[in-house]
Amino acid sequence: MTDQPTVSASPSRTQLDALKLERLRGLVQTILPQNAFYAAKLARVPTELPSLDALEDWPFTFKEELVGATAATGVPGNLTWSSDRYVRFHQTSGTRGRPLPVFDTTDDWAWWMACWQSILDRGGVRPGDRVLVASSFGPYAGFWSCFDAVLTRQAMAIPTGGMTTLARLELARTLGATVLVATPSYSLHLAEVACEQKLDLGHLSVRLVIVAGEPGGSIPAVRNRIAEAWGADVLDHAGATEVGPWGVGDLVGSGLDVIEPWFHPEFLSVETGRAAGPGELSELVLTTLGRSGSPVIRYRTGDLVRPRWPACEAIEAGGCPWVRLEGGVVGRTDDMLVVRGVNIFPAAIDEIVRGFPEIVEYRLTVSTRESLDALHLDIEDRLADPGRVAHELQLRLGLRVEVTAVPSGTLPRFEGKARRIVDRRSTTPTDQQPSERQS
Repeated sequence: MTDQPTVSASPSRTQLDALKLERLRGLVQTILPQNAFYAAKLARVPTELPSLDALEDWPFTFKEELVGATAATGVPGNLTWSSDRYVRFHQTSGTRGRPLPVFDTTDDWAWWMACWQSILDRGGVRPGDRVLVASSFGPYAGFWSCFDAVLTRQAMAIPTGGMTTLARLELARTLGATVLVATPSYSLHLAEVACEQKLDLGHLSVRLVIVAGEPGGSIPAVRNRIAEAWGADVLDHAGATEVGPWGVGDLVGSGLDVIEPWFHPEFLSVETGRAAGPGELSELVLTTLGRSGSPVIRYRTGDLVRPRWPACEAIEAGGCPWVRLEGGVVGRTDDMLVVRGVNIFPAAIDEIVRGFPEIVEYRLTVSTRESLDALHLDIEDRLADPGRVAHELQLRLGLRVEVTAVPSGTLPRFEGKARRIVDRRSTTPTDQQPSERQS
């Protein structure tokens, strides 16, 4: 059984690094030579680890490698043990390519539960809480792991797979749900439907909304909108099926902390490709420290972040020593749009548009007109006043955006990861949406 990290203890940075190094050494000793994937990758590097810095000489792991190693047999290529030792199957969403199957052993799943306890601690989830998980689940690990972690916490876990939005709201009311778990987009859609049905969310018992799957929980405009709609605290969380539940926010601000007792983070500068400094835009690289059955070492997540290391004085005063990601995940390496020489991340659009409380939903389309990039924003706007939105976009992005108000209910709603930006500049269709739910 994996031992459990806790956010209540505040070790020094030196103690934390010593713990991580011990766990990394243990992981390497466990998986080599049984794990053929990493035995081959690490064959040409010294596997002794005098310090965490020595990891920088090891090769990166890319998702394309894992997908390629899986393609022939359908069995994940990075398994340490024979497949009969694995008890959990999940897979990635496939919104950025072929879905990747992921297996976990009983011990691996216990590690997932240990990581999740840090998240539940941050939200103050306790025995006796009633946690409604607003998801159809599918094969994705995120909501399944949350569901099982709630059971581990001895709280009530309420599944809602296959239910309509209205049915989920009614279940939250009748059971007195105290915690809601959903994507940021879907938590707002639940609030939208509640408004349409004259259901006052303030009369529900929900005191906490845990959001994941999208950057919204660390975008102030989105976070505030969720908090106001539900009259509840909002807790951001980040994870990936192939990596695990690696990040958690707090109840007072925007941003994520890497759960460092179980993940070693590195940060590659977008500008230089080298180790990033504080606040520098960088790609997050993660190594799992307790998932021996399906490990990833120096995994290029594709998530773009801005790291900040806590000051020694703050740690000595009892603060958390984990590295902080300002603004959470601010984008992805494959999501950034370059429009007329300006870099645009979906999170930036979300922050601006969600700053208008009258806008219910939106979709941004990028196309080419007479060899020039053109931006068009469709909005469901209760004020039917697109001019004010176009002005704000030009002011904050420095780009002219054509904005059109469309009838209510016209645009897609998303239960899973939302894809509100459609880039039609390529000859290869890129505007295919992931699973959408309109209810």
